[in-house]
Amino acid sequence: MGMKRVAVFATAAAFAFTLTACGKEGTPTASGDGGASGAAPASDTCVSSGATFTADSAAAVAGSTTFDKIKSAGKVVVGVKFDQPNLGYKDTSGKRCGFDIEIAQYIASKLGVDPAKIEYKEIPSANRETAIKGGEVDYYVGTYSITDKRKADISFAGPYFVAGQDLLVRKDESAITGKDTLKGKKVCSATGSTPIQRVKDEKLTEPENIVEFKTYSECVSQLLDKKVDAVTTDDAILKGYAAQNSTDLKVVGQPFSTEKYGIGLPHDDKALRDYVNNALEAAFKDGTWQKIYDGTLGKSGSPATPPALERY
Repeated sequence: MGMKRVAVFATAAAFAFTLTACGKEGTPTASGDGGASGAAPASDTCVSSGATFTADSAAAVAGSTTFDKIKSAGKVVVGVKFDQPNLGYKDTSGKRCGFDIEIAQYIASKLGVDPAKIEYKEIPSANRETAIKGGEVDYYVGTYSITDKRKADISFAGPYFVAGQDLLVRKDESAITGKDTLKGKKVCSATGSTPIQRVKDEKLTEPENIVEFKTYSECVSQLLDKKVDAVTTDDAILKGYAAQNSTDLKVVGQPFSTEKYGIGLPHDDKALRDYVNNALEAAFKDGTWQKIYDGTLGKSGSPATPPALERY
């Protein structure tokens, strides 16, 4: 087994996605012993973007019961993921890092809470609405797609990032430049996932060239071993892989779906939603968002700029 493949298997326990792409309805939880325990491989170490977040001592959100709860507790409880490199990740030392983690920390600081006082809760994707509605978390940041169905149960601030189905290929790949160049190429994704179904439905490659595994990590191993030509899922996830192995992998950068990631909030707390939207807008304008992105997902070599807020 080559060293490249070893590196990917080292992250498999902490980045094992099954069945559907990250932001879709029915999103899976991590699988495997590492996913179940929250443990990360010993070789993995969190590295932050270098952005600093200072608690705003003058923070006030009139009419927000959630803010009143946070203020009274002196801390904020945030729902996150722990198994997504450069998005929401927890290393063996217990340190958390990634784009979503730093967005969560930034919001906490704007709510007057020192990020060191955040209580993180690792909520499975299928339980996110329940956790928010039940007050188990004050807000949730973790590749959480904004959908009308979810809006019936909770509310969203954002989007703070717009993802889309894309392709992960080897760094020296020049023939694959987008979804329309996949004919004759072996394409891999998670079994039963929305991305692999789209490949099938749109006949992007021949049936015999469609490869499915339980986890995306297995697909990435196959890609590095030159047994498949591309891996497909949400580009945010792919950028996490590319950032971990930027010398060998790259994201094509031609997304062919749209997933708007938002911050999940209690349904009726409009005051808090407006406040968080204002905080995001400030981060978009003053360069904070860009610094966070460049120091996390941006390590993949794939650029991005802040999205447009969709207030409602």
